Amino acid sequence: MTNTLSSVEASREHAVSERGFVAVSALLFIASATATIAWCNAMPGMTELPMAWMPMCGRTWWSFAASFIGMWTGMMMAMMLPSLLPMLRRYRIALYLTGKPNVDALTALAGAGYFAVWALVGAMVFALGAALAQLEMTWPVLAHVVPFASGAVVLAAGALQFSAWKARQLARCRAVAAPGRAAWRFGLRLGLRCAASCASLTAILLVTGVMDLRAMAAVSAAITLERLAPAGQRMARCVGAVAIGAGLFLMLRAALP
Repeated sequence: MTNTLSSVEASREHAVSERGFVAVSALLFIASATATIAWCNAMPGMTELPMAWMPMCGRTWWSFAASFIGMWTGMMMAMMLPSLLPMLRRYRIALYLTGKPNVDALTALAGAGYFAVWALVGAMVFALGAALAQLEMTWPVLAHVVPFASGAVVLAAGALQFSAWKARQLARCRAVAAPGRAAWRFGLRLGLRCAASCASLTAILLVTGVMDLRAMAAVSAAITLERLAPAGQRMARCVGAVAIGAGLFLMLRAALP
C-alpha cells in the first residue's frame, strides 16, 4: 500500500514538473522571439557590409561583440527551441525513468550547455563578419562580388543537404542518447551535433540576412522539419533543392547588368 501511494505521489510530482517545463519553455520562447523581433526592427540587416559590422561611435569592439553575441544567442533560442524542446522532453523522461534526482535542474543545465555552443558559434560569426567588413573597406571592389558570392554560398549549402555528411550529422542530431553523462556535457554534445547538422542552413541565414525575420522564419521551419519530421533526411533534401534553386536565381540576378 505504501509503495502504491509513493508511486502515485511520484507520478503527480512528475506531472507537475512536466507542466512547469512546458510553461517555462513557452515563456522562454515568447521572450526570445519578442526580443529578436525588436532587434530586427531596430537594426539594419547584418549582412550589409561593411557598416553593419562596425561599432558605432563611442563603442568599443569588445562591447559591440558582446552585444552581437547576446543578440545572436537570443535569436538562436527563438529559432532552435521548437526543435529542441521535444529532445529535451525525451531527455527528461529518460532521467525520470532511471530515477535521477533534480530532473528540472538537470534539464536546465543541459539546455544551457546546448545554447552555450550556439553562443560560441555567434562569436565565430561575428569574427567572420568583422573580418569581411574590414576587407571590403580595404578593397571596395569586393562589394561588386558579394551578391554573386552570396548566391554561390546558398547554392553550395543546398548541395551539401544531399551529402552523406549531412545525413550522418542529421542522424546524430536527431538521436538523444541515454542520460549517462553529466547534464552540461550532454547539452554541449547535443549542441555540437545540431550545430554541425545546421551548418548549411546557418550559412544560408548568414548570407540572406542574419536579422531578416523572413529568412529566420524560413530557416527555423526547415531546421524544425529536418529534426522532427519522420522522414528527416527526405525533408533535408527538399530544403536542399529549394536552396539550390534560390542560389542559382541569386547568382543569375547578380550576373545580369
